[in-house]
Amino acid sequence: MFLFSSEGGVFKAHLTFPKDYPLRPPKMKFITEIWHPNVDKNGDVCISILHEPGEDKYGYEKPEERWLPIHTVETIMISVISMLADPNGDSPANVDAAKEWREDRNGEFKRKVARCVRKSQETAFE
Repeated sequence: MFLFSSEGGVFKAHLTFPKDYPLRPPKMKFITEIWHPNVDKNGDVCISILHEPGEDKYGYEKPEERWLPIHTVETIMISVISMLADPNGDSPANVDAAKEWREDRNGEFKRKVARCVRKSQETAFE
């Protein structure tokens, strides 16, 4: 389990490694509720570094942006921390959060993030 601190909250996440790691990427899932454009409503993280290696069938990502066997837990954590601070609204996993982030960042989006932060603080050390 990993703990991420963002906006004053403490968010727990699991990193699950496939049997053929490092040839294939691990999966990351937040187990603490989080409202973010690049985290789907089930907590699954959508970030290039965790996408299967090779060509992107949609042409959005370059192969070098996707999983490479040289990546480590450290590079994954750095990428996720960066993603938390600077969402990619062009490739959202949570379309509703991305829409709010683009259109009402200081309104509804901020309120939902604040609710998740408060909830995370209450459950951080359970």
